[in-house]
Amino acid sequence: MPIFARRLFFSLILAAVPAFAAQAAPAIDTAQLSAGEKVFAQCKACHSIEKGKADGVGPNLYGVYGSKAGAHSATFKYSTAMKASGQTWNDATLNSFLLAPMKAVPGTKMTYGGVKDDTKRAALVYYLKVKSAE
Repeated sequence: MPIFARRLFFSLILAAVPAFAAQAAPAIDTAQLSAGEKVFAQCKACHSIEKGKADGVGPNLYGVYGSKAGAHSATFKYSTAMKASGQTWNDATLNSFLLAPMKAVPGTKMTYGGVKDDTKRAALVYYLKVKSAE
């Protein structure tokens, strides 16, 4: 390959790298994250979300987004119903579960009544998603 062609090739590659990097990391919606953190305050009675922190009454939720329900924490004793649910925690499954945990997974140990406000629940799902990726 002639030197001119090599230089052109490498300059095109180098020019594309910043554009690719900018697409790879979406911006965090700080207002939504803050709103979700406020909603999560009530969850702290049973859950933590800090990496490496022990389970409480409920499992530590660090990294829960994208994980298999009933298998996220190696040390938490999940209900048979949660382990058998077959769910993977994503926007839709978290939204459904957080709306009405006992309806979404009958037999779950989580007896909390759910986050009924759609806006608050969406913020909580966003918070769990962002904190899981940190």
